[in-house]
Amino acid sequence: MKLHRLRLVNFRQHADTEIAFGDGVTGIIGPNGSGKTTLLEAIAWAIYGTTATRGDRDSIRNLRAKPRATVQVELEFGLGPHEYRVVRGLHRAELYEDGRLQANSIREATDRLERVLGMRYDEFFNTYFTGQKELAVMASLGPTERAAFLSRVLGYDRLRLAQDRIRERRNAIAAEVRGLEAGLPEREQLERERQTAVEQLESARSAAKSAERQREAAQADLTRLEPEWREWEARRDRVRALDGDWRVAVHTVEAARQDFQRLDRELAEALSAREELRVREADLAPVAKLKAEAQRLEGLQREESARRAEEAQLAELARETAAFEQRLAELADPAAALAAVDTELADVDRRLGEAERAVEGERTAWVEARQAAETKRAELLKLWEEVRDQKEQIALLGPDGECPTCRRPLGEEFEAVVGLLGRQLEAITANGKYYRQRVEQLAETPARLREVEAARDALITEQRRISGRAGELRAQRDERERAARELAAARQRAAAIEAALRARPTGYDAGRHDAVRSELTRLEPLAREAAQLEVKAGRAEVLVREAELAEKQLSRHEERASHLAEAVQAEGFSEPDFVAARERHDQALLALRAAELAVAEARGALSGAEVGVRDAERRDAERAARERQITELRGEQRLHNELDKAFSDLRGELNAAVRPEIAELASNFLSDLTDGRYAEVDLDEAYRVTVLEDGVPKSVISGGEEDLANLVLRLAISQMIAERAGQPLSLLVLDEIFGSLDESRRQHVLGLLRRLADRFPQVVLITHVDQVRDGLDRVIRTEYDAARATSIVRDDTATLGAADAGVAA
Repeated sequence: MKLHRLRLVNFRQHADTEIAFGDGVTGIIGPNGSGKTTLLEAIAWAIYGTTATRGDRDSIRNLRAKPRATVQVELEFGLGPHEYRVVRGLHRAELYEDGRLQANSIREATDRLERVLGMRYDEFFNTYFTGQKELAVMASLGPTERAAFLSRVLGYDRLRLAQDRIRERRNAIAAEVRGLEAGLPEREQLERERQTAVEQLESARSAAKSAERQREAAQADLTRLEPEWREWEARRDRVRALDGDWRVAVHTVEAARQDFQRLDRELAEALSAREELRVREADLAPVAKLKAEAQRLEGLQREESARRAEEAQLAELARETAAFEQRLAELADPAAALAAVDTELADVDRRLGEAERAVEGERTAWVEARQAAETKRAELLKLWEEVRDQKEQIALLGPDGECPTCRRPLGEEFEAVVGLLGRQLEAITANGKYYRQRVEQLAETPARLREVEAARDALITEQRRISGRAGELRAQRDERERAARELAAARQRAAAIEAALRARPTGYDAGRHDAVRSELTRLEPLAREAAQLEVKAGRAEVLVREAELAEKQLSRHEERASHLAEAVQAEGFSEPDFVAARERHDQALLALRAAELAVAEARGALSGAEVGVRDAERRDAERAARERQITELRGEQRLHNELDKAFSDLRGELNAAVRPEIAELASNFLSDLTDGRYAEVDLDEAYRVTVLEDGVPKSVISGGEEDLANLVLRLAISQMIAERAGQPLSLLVLDEIFGSLDESRRQHVLGLLRRLADRFPQVVLITHVDQVRDGLDRVIRTEYDAARATSIVRDDTATLGAADAGVAA
């Protein structure tokens, strides 16, 4: 793998940083907290996503970035024959291979990169990256820590996870066995319960057979009596039906006889009324003529009343017409004045709109300036609190405490780091004072805003005055138009009423009308009596026919009643004999019901006994099944015990077997670095390095040789991981490995790295030690700008010495 270019946009403290990588040894140099290690984190995030970052996804965003600002890392690198470019943001990711898009989602891009590299995130970092203090890590660890370190870098920790799961399952099996054994019932108790259930079953079967025989006998007795009882019920039903019909027939005969007598009386009354009408014909002759004359006079009376009402309406309409004509004469036409007022109002509206826009513009500018100042002040206050907390934490930890940013003691840099944070606090405080004064200045309404608001208010007052005058003129115009319409309507109504008066008939005589009404009043009782007599006389013919029909129906009903009485006698039904037959049937039925109840009880007892037997058999089967389950679980428990021991043995064997392989790889590196002077190293069980010269261990080695031995051991481990992933180890990134080395040993390690150029064409050093820059091919400087709260990255390769510049070229 070879890095080409890295760009960070709003990624943690990097607002916009771009780095171009090249061959040789590249140093990224800067003080603690300047964003050096963040560059490595960005490389890992571009490839593996959130798995490779500290904190959650939202913590990645630059604190100064706006909420919707882009957060993005772009990485270009080469691997084998292909060139790759990955662009990753918070919500999307794109992967290009040789310029062609291969993936356009976060999950798809991450999975494809992991397949291309052939490594998970932990394997990638343990291969290409060496952290601070890791050059001599193997020799400084105890047996337990050394096994954990090897498991982590070589991927053997998955065996430990599998062993933990096996132990969890083994413990669960043991708990399950104990629970099953605790719940097993006693075998003798189960046998006693089963025997009792069998005896109860036999007793229930015998009782059920006896009850069934009694039921069959009762059923036979009832079957014998059933036909006789059904015959008695049928005879009783027929007698009841005939007796009912006879009673109805007798009642019908009586009703028909009374109806015939009533019709005979009404016929006599009708014939008498007819005779009375012939006697009163002379007295009733004038009534019809008087009623016709009274109807005509009533019509003329209604017409006379309507005429008088219409004449009153005409008089009222005349008065209204005169009033409308006078009002129209008083009201002048306001059209010209109204047009002038409308023109003036339109001009005022236009000027008022311009004034409103001016007020809105001034107010918007004032509010935006105040909000911007308040937002900036709040951001500075939050940043001040963060820097203050960081400074207090570092001051509390002291020079020997672990720095919360770089995770190492600051040592000699403690005062410089504390001073840098103090200067950052001073710069933030100065900016905060300025924005506080700015907020106070913008708290009051600006003079320009007050001026435009006063001008707007004056125009509003003028608009209201002109609108009131326009309203008065429109009301005058509307009143004039309304008066004209009402005058025309009044004249139209008067003409219609005059036409109606001319068409109404005349000649009403009130005296004659009163005389006719008096005569009709005198003859009214006679007329009512005559009407009643006429109704009775008119029914005479109908009553004759109804009486003849009633006489015939009476004869038919009497004949039917006689026939029904004879049929009842012919049945020969006796109520005492019927009651005796019913008692015999009911006794047989009760006996059958009692027998059936006894059968049901016996069957219930039999079912309960059968359930008891099945329960006993089920408990026996459950005990046998639990015993089988316990046997199977014990076998599985033994298997997991063996697996636990096998995993422990396997991890020990793997750790023991990997030592010769690492020693062989380290020997190859050592031979390359020393030009064959030292061709072999040996690792003891504690992974302490022993340099062999001509096969003989060197008991004393120099500090430089110790650095060389530790370096080849760490490179051998990285080489082993890379080979297992199927990738060449062409890139090496060393993060803060010089913290515990003096100047001469630092230069010695740099020299060793240069001699590995054929194996590692690209080496990246992350360090805060500025003294190593003269031994580098390229220098990239990182600094933290407190005023802008962002990291600044620049290429300082041109500042190297002439000889170093020539080598870099």
